[in-house]
Amino acid sequence: MQSIQSQSVRPLKAFVLVFVAVKILLVIFTGGHYGFHRDELLHLTLGDHLDWGYMEVPPLIALLAKISTTVLGSSVMAARVFPAIASLLMIWFTGLLTIELGGKRFAITLACLCIIFSPGMAASGYLFQPVVFDQLWWLLAAYLCVKYVNSENGKYLYLLGMVIGLGLLTKYTMAFFTGALLIALLFTPQRRLLWHKETSIAAVIAILLFLPNLWWQNAHHWPVITHMTKLKQEQLSYIKPADFILPQFMIHGMAIIVWVTGLLLLLFHAKFARYRFVSLAYLLVFAFLLKMNGKAYYLLAAYPMLFAAGGAGFEYWFKNTGLQTVATILMISPNLLLLPVVLPVLPINQALTFFDYYRQHLKFMDFAVTWEDHKKHRTTQDYADMLGWDEIARKTASVYHQLTPAQQQRTVIFADNYGEAGALHVYRNRYQLPEVVCLNSSFALWAPDKLNADYRFT
Repeated sequence: MQSIQSQSVRPLKAFVLVFVAVKILLVIFTGGHYGFHRDELLHLTLGDHLDWGYMEVPPLIALLAKISTTVLGSSVMAARVFPAIASLLMIWFTGLLTIELGGKRFAITLACLCIIFSPGMAASGYLFQPVVFDQLWWLLAAYLCVKYVNSENGKYLYLLGMVIGLGLLTKYTMAFFTGALLIALLFTPQRRLLWHKETSIAAVIAILLFLPNLWWQNAHHWPVITHMTKLKQEQLSYIKPADFILPQFMIHGMAIIVWVTGLLLLLFHAKFARYRFVSLAYLLVFAFLLKMNGKAYYLLAAYPMLFAAGGAGFEYWFKNTGLQTVATILMISPNLLLLPVVLPVLPINQALTFFDYYRQHLKFMDFAVTWEDHKKHRTTQDYADMLGWDEIARKTASVYHQLTPAQQQRTVIFADNYGEAGALHVYRNRYQLPEVVCLNSSFALWAPDKLNADYRFT
């Protein structure tokens, strides 16, 4: 397939902007019904301790946090601007990838709407976490590989090197996808691309970008290994194969039909043979995460490229406009009913009523309110993790400010976990609190060697 000519692509690119606009409206409706998420508090705190690495994550999220709080302020809405931008870019590049795979308007419509209204993609795309940025880098990597296959223009490999480097500075899972892409290419005729000099230059670019974090990890005795070992012992060891496999067929709702179609077409259809490495990469990452007891959402980043292929495939089969319309409605409309489950579009009281109804009448929705403790609750774990942090800081401040100035000088506020510590840090200026001490997560990097205090709040 020849590289898509820019003149014929221009109207299609403009059409993709329609779905970017739809996503913007959804971001606006998401609003600010809830507070900061537990993990957002940690990532915002990282921004006040800029470094080349941390216990749990690479450094890019901290840099974004610093930019966000400096330029936009410290509100919940401000913190979610960068995730919103990343989500919009994902719609844009899903559309562009669909075009590169030969899709036109119907294919773009189906692929982009799948991304927008997939419960899994929607739930992971609005919080200030590395997840949404990781998804963007995976999608960009797939897009640039396909773009290079279509054009053999070396600049796309150089850009790929930058994307991989930035992806590694965002989340270490980028290493899994990069390895999967390389192995997948070896099993297809496109393996010849690996021996081009541009590929070597791209690898150097990626390594140079990632090198500062590697240096930091080495200087701090590889805390990422300690973190991953602890994570595997405390959380991942309890994950059964079914806990990873079954959600892959549920987290996208009816859009499962599109991504499965995309996967099968990339694997077996002659029209998409030159892009087979994309589907092989998905299968390799799937197998690796299954072997490592990965959480179901770890694989979310791999689905936009399959939605793009699925959209192109359905357009290849469905030429009739009526059939295209029916297919779009059937695959997208059921997911609209799931939006309040995954996006905070409703205030908490209305959301609880919604969940109660689902729990009573739709038992298959139990997975949405099943937390990491494997128990069912009244709401999702993400929603629960966005409640109460301001109250913790306010109550701590009410006790702290009852002390005399002399007593405050001899007082330490100690938090047991990163959620509490993050809340006390993020709200410290509002409530005039001293810096919190915590030994959990990356807070341990900044904890004093010893505590000299007559009073301690925990």
